[in-house]
Amino acid sequence: MRVLVTGGAGFIGSNITDALVARGDEVVVIDNLSSGREANLADALGNGATLRVADIRDADALSQIFAEARPEQVFHLAAQVDVRKSIADPAYDAAVNIVGTINVVEAARTVGTTRLVNTSTGGGIYGDVDLIPTPESVAPKPLAAYGQSKQCAEQYCAWARRLYGIETVTVRYGNVYGPRQDPAGEAGVIAIFCGRAVTGETPTIFGDGTQTRDYIYVGDIVAANLLAAEHPDAHGEYNIGTQVESSLLEVVHAVRQALPDGTPFEPVFAEPRLGEVQRSALDATRAREELGFVAQTALADGIRQTYAATAATLA
Repeated sequence: MRVLVTGGAGFIGSNITDALVARGDEVVVIDNLSSGREANLADALGNGATLRVADIRDADALSQIFAEARPEQVFHLAAQVDVRKSIADPAYDAAVNIVGTINVVEAARTVGTTRLVNTSTGGGIYGDVDLIPTPESVAPKPLAAYGQSKQCAEQYCAWARRLYGIETVTVRYGNVYGPRQDPAGEAGVIAIFCGRAVTGETPTIFGDGTQTRDYIYVGDIVAANLLAAEHPDAHGEYNIGTQVESSLLEVVHAVRQALPDGTPFEPVFAEPRLGEVQRSALDATRAREELGFVAQTALADGIRQTYAATAATLA
């Protein structure tokens, strides 16, 4: 099958690309390499995948690449994902996440793509809600511009399905973590904490550490994407999470447990950050019942794997 992955040199995208190559697909990756790294694709490129360096805001470049690749399936992961940057510069955030998504959908429609799997955020889209774990039936009320732009991108995907019949599916992730996530980046607290543990630095918790997230391992995210792409009746939005709330204090404890015995790892605390919700966990019932998706990786196991991969990278 001919498949195209936007943002495929990034943390999640490269893991999906590896899975697609492993199942024998002909894969084209689009990435502007602003945060993705060609090194993430070393195995995939060595096994037939192709990297095209382009920005999803460039509609003409996308159209040309799509016309050459003629993908049957598209996995759309290219995005601006930094919550704080989205608040500081919401116009840039919208240009990437909304206009960029429109460009991807239009390029896919033009070449006859049959299924587009759009990446969205479960952690950032619902805002502060009373119902936790949160199902898809809860109306999104995002606090950050990032969540707002991803909600809008979802709606454009739904619009394309209604108007043109292109099969669009949105997967709303919990807080994804795992190997290849940048420990020096602005997003991904588990990767950041693992990086600081490896280098002997002190982790910083913004707030009191009781804030919760639904942390989901990248291998489970890959599985969910493949299910969403292949299930003939998949449509609309699916929460992809573990349904478990884990606090930052619990994350610190799990990282400490992954370290060699006796290694100190104590956080310092700073003021909470604007636009971040206090509690978040996703009800993934719809994904389980309709796609057959169930997260398989426990937090402690995933953090051990993430720490080991981070240690190997930074060694």
